[in-house]
Amino acid sequence: MTYGISQNGQDTPPSQEFATAIPAISAKEQMEQITLNSTMIAGADLWPDPQPLENRETSEAYPVNALPETIRNAVIEAQAFYQAPVPLIAASALGALSLATQGHIDVARSEKLTSPTSLYSLVIARSGERKTSCDRHFMKAIHDHIQELKKQIEPELVKWSADYRAWKAEISGLEARITALSKAPQCKPDDLEKAKNDLRVLEAAAPAKPLEPRMIYTDFTPEILGFNLATGYPTAGVISSEAGTVFGSHGMGKDSIMRNLALINQLWDGADVRVDRRTSDSFTISGARLTVSLQVQQEALREFYEKNGELARGSGFMARFLISVPPSTQGTRLFKDEPDTWPALSKFNDRLKAILSDALPMTEKCRLEPCVMTFPPEVKTLWVDQYNAIEKALGNGGKLEDINDMASKAADNIARLAALFHYFEHGKTPICEDCLNRAAVIVLWHLNEAKRFFDDIATPPEQIRLKKLDSWLIGKARNERTHGIRQNHALQYGPIRKSGQLNEALETLQELDRIRIDRSGSARLVIINPKLTMF
Repeated sequence: MTYGISQNGQDTPPSQEFATAIPAISAKEQMEQITLNSTMIAGADLWPDPQPLENRETSEAYPVNALPETIRNAVIEAQAFYQAPVPLIAASALGALSLATQGHIDVARSEKLTSPTSLYSLVIARSGERKTSCDRHFMKAIHDHIQELKKQIEPELVKWSADYRAWKAEISGLEARITALSKAPQCKPDDLEKAKNDLRVLEAAAPAKPLEPRMIYTDFTPEILGFNLATGYPTAGVISSEAGTVFGSHGMGKDSIMRNLALINQLWDGADVRVDRRTSDSFTISGARLTVSLQVQQEALREFYEKNGELARGSGFMARFLISVPPSTQGTRLFKDEPDTWPALSKFNDRLKAILSDALPMTEKCRLEPCVMTFPPEVKTLWVDQYNAIEKALGNGGKLEDINDMASKAADNIARLAALFHYFEHGKTPICEDCLNRAAVIVLWHLNEAKRFFDDIATPPEQIRLKKLDSWLIGKARNERTHGIRQNHALQYGPIRKSGQLNEALETLQELDRIRIDRSGSARLVIINPKLTMF
C-alpha cells in the first residue's frame, strides 16, 4: 500500500488522509447528483453562453516565434521537458542573455541617447512553476564561466593575501614608529614628518585585491548589492524564483524603500550612483550593469503594492520591468524522463560561452566601457515609428493610458532587446531590421501583460471574491464531475465564508449566466453552467 504524509508528519493511508478533507456524501445525495448530471448534459444546449466576469485585456499566447532561432529552439526544447509556462521559460532565457551580454555592449538610440542592454523581467506566478530549474539550464554557461574565473584568480588571491599581510605589517611598523617619535623628548620635527609622509605613501600603495567573480544573486538587499557592484565585479544579475523575499525584505521597508528603489532604477539606467552611509564608508557605483529576473507570487506582489504601490509606480520602478502573468501548467505536467541530450540548449549555452570568453571591456579602475551598438538610419526610422506609436497610445484616451509609466519605457526596452538579439546572432555589427522587429513583438506582448496585471491590482475586493468563488465552483464541479453544489457546502468549504457576501456573489454569477440558483428543494443548490465544466 502507498502511504502519504499527514499534517502531523505520520504515515497515513490515502483513504484516511482524504476522508478528513472531503465530507462524506450520502447515498441520497449521490443519486441526486447522478440525476442532475444526466439532466444537465442533456440540456446543455439550452443554457446561454456564460458571460465573462470582466471585460479586460485577454491573455495572448507568448510570441515564441519572435525569438531568434537559437533562443526559440532552446525555449521549445526546455518547455517539452519542464512543461512550465512558455513566458516563464523565455524569461529565463532572456535573463541569461542579458546577464552574459550586458557588460559587453550598450545600445545607442540616437547620438546622445545611449543606455545599457540590461533587462529587468518579472514573472507573476505561484511557487512551483519550475523557474529555478529553467534558470539553472539557461544559466549553465554563466555558472561554468564563474567557476573558471575563480580557478584563474586563485594564484592571484594567494599572492594578494601574502602581499596584503606584508603591507599591513609595514603599516603597523610605521604607526609604531610614529607613536614612539611623538613621545620621544628629543624627537626632531623633520623625523616625525618624514614618518608620517612614509605612512601616507604606504597607505596609497595598498595591494589591490583581484576581482572575485560574483555575478549571480538570489537573495539580496539593494545596499549590499550596490556595495558589491561598487567594490567588486561590475556586472551582476538578481535571479530569483522566490522574489517575495525581495519585495518583502527590510530593504523595502518604509524607511528605506525610496532610496533602494532609486538605486535599482539608476542601475537600469547605467548611471553613476553615490551611496552615503552613516555607520560605514560611503561608496560610488560607476559603470556597473545589473540584470533582474524574478518570479513572485501574486499575493506577495499585491501585498507589496498595498503598502508601496504609489512609490513603486511613481518612482518608475515597475515601469522598467518586462512583466508576464502566465497561466499555471501545474496539474498537467505528467512525468517525463529527462532527455539524454539537450542539443538546442547546448547550442544556446555555447553561444553564451563564446560571449563570456571575451574579456570584459574595463578601464584600469575596473569601470566598464562596453561597445556601443547602433541602428543604421533605415532601422532607426523603424524604431522611431515604434516609439511614436507607443507615445500616441499612452496619451489621454489611448489604449496604454492607464499604464503610461510602463509604456514610456517600452521603446527603450525594444532597443535593448534588439541589441541583445543582434549581438547574440551576428556580433558587433549595426542592429538589423529583423532583430528590431522581433524585439518589438516581444516587448509589446509584455505591455499587454502589464495592462492585464495592473487592471487586476486595481480590482475591488468584491470582484476578487467573485473570481475566487467562480474558480472554486468550476474546479469543484470538474473534480467531482457534478453540476450541482449545495449552497451551504459552498459557504462552509468555499472561499467566501460570510453568508451575505456569498449571496451577493452568487446573484452576480447568476446574472452572468454562469450559474443558476435552484430553490425548489429543501436546500439551495448552485447549478453550474455545463458549458464551463465540459466533462
